[in-house]
Amino acid sequence: MSNYIPKIPVPGNEPVLGYAPGSAEKAAVKAELKKQSAKAIDIPCIINGRNVRTGRTGEVVMPHEHSTVIAKFHMAGAKEAQRAIDAALKARPAWAALPWQDRAAVFLKAADLLAGPYRAKMNASTMLGQGKNIFQSEIDAVCELADFWRFNCWYAEQIYADQPPISPSGIWNQLEHRPLDGFIFAITPFNFTSIQANLPTAPALMGNVAVWKPSETAMHSAALIMEILHEAGLPEGVVNMLPGDGPTIGNAVLHHPDLAGVHFTGSTATFQYIQRVVADNLPKYRNYPRVVGETGGKDFVFVHESADPLAVAVALVRGAFEYQGQKCSAASRAYVPAGMWPKVRQHMAKMLSEIKVGDPRDFRNFVNAVIDRRAYDKITGYIKAAKRSKDATIEFGGEFSDKVGFFIDPTVILAKKPDYRTMVEEIFGPVLTIHVYKEKDYEKMLGICNETSPYALTGSIFARDRRVINHAAAALADCAGNFYINDKPTGAVVGQQPFGGARASGTNDKAGSALNLLRWVSPRTIKEAFVPPTDYRYPFLAEE
Repeated sequence: MSNYIPKIPVPGNEPVLGYAPGSAEKAAVKAELKKQSAKAIDIPCIINGRNVRTGRTGEVVMPHEHSTVIAKFHMAGAKEAQRAIDAALKARPAWAALPWQDRAAVFLKAADLLAGPYRAKMNASTMLGQGKNIFQSEIDAVCELADFWRFNCWYAEQIYADQPPISPSGIWNQLEHRPLDGFIFAITPFNFTSIQANLPTAPALMGNVAVWKPSETAMHSAALIMEILHEAGLPEGVVNMLPGDGPTIGNAVLHHPDLAGVHFTGSTATFQYIQRVVADNLPKYRNYPRVVGETGGKDFVFVHESADPLAVAVALVRGAFEYQGQKCSAASRAYVPAGMWPKVRQHMAKMLSEIKVGDPRDFRNFVNAVIDRRAYDKITGYIKAAKRSKDATIEFGGEFSDKVGFFIDPTVILAKKPDYRTMVEEIFGPVLTIHVYKEKDYEKMLGICNETSPYALTGSIFARDRRVINHAAAALADCAGNFYINDKPTGAVVGQQPFGGARASGTNDKAGSALNLLRWVSPRTIKEAFVPPTDYRYPFLAEE
């Protein structure tokens, strides 16, 4: 191919399809749901592009019908982890040397495959395996993932095009962005198909190679991601997928001297453990590994008395209960002025009385099942404790059942004190806690909101008065990496609001932006002298 400099057009966000009754997209997803529900698939480890079956298997069940197994996956151990590392390191030289536009072409093609022939298949996989309704799946597993792959390529072009502005006469200054020296360990969560695809592939776009450990409860869509990447032309060994137990795989990988970086989304406790292991192993690593993580949140909605009560109620219902609150950004605590609470409560009561809970294959259901038994037990434990507590009351919901699936009704807890445990601790389920405060305590409550939680992921404020908005935004500047004004604290869009938080919520490296991609490159400055000097002496050495 002749030498040329390609130009990637500015991408647009992938349109969200409506799935209205009678639509072609709804019929296609319904057919896939039926097909994928009927037969369990076998998911191997994928190492160097080859299927590796260990015989040690785990199961993926539908959260809304936990008696139905939709996949069996082969669990990797220390031996498979070492094979995956070897495969990645072997693939690295050729992949890193490939022109960036050829690497980008793989992910641009993957985005088009996903948004086209794989759209219904990916939606059905995410709905069945991760318990999302069609809308939550569409915006995540298709639209956001396609956006990640397209926008990452566009950001990469900008990074590579950023060159030193000055080269004096006789000198050529250049900046090279090399992949990191070693391999990347990507550890991904169950709740976003887009995140589990982006974490290994964002570094890969920049010339890195990856060992990827998906969540065991998201293996169905993880296998489909690998299928799409293979179809898009990703070379063998660039991304190696290891299903299985986190500590088993993690301990084998994190101690390897060629570990160049960790790309993580998951719990705060796990991320802190990874940080400690990396710190303890610094003397044995060839480089200082880049550790990038997005972890937990205790995301807030702070309401001023000048706000619109209906807008507040909609933000609380959507922000807290979409995808059963299983979003790092989900609204989990709210502060509402006493004078406004009756109206907010009235609006919420109407909405919650209309919301249906059930199987995602029934498109009329707004709320579905939580991901697994462990999540169900944890979330219902908080609800049971609130029912017993003198410091809290169940305002709405509070019912749950695990007979067929792991179903928990949207639950609103009213906390008498702003430090009640469900105002402080991350729950990761369809539970919203509201503290009603006196208007005279507004300033004090801003400070409490800022100090209550160790996290700093997302948050929002509701107010009409612009002075109030300005003041609240400044007062809460450090407790939300993604901040919203008169909107729910969820729904960040690639290319519009890069995502990430600080404090105990992570390293705030903003997935879906150039900021994240820069973490996966090692800059090299190059100075070339066209006519080198041939005399060591400088003019100041000459005699007067």
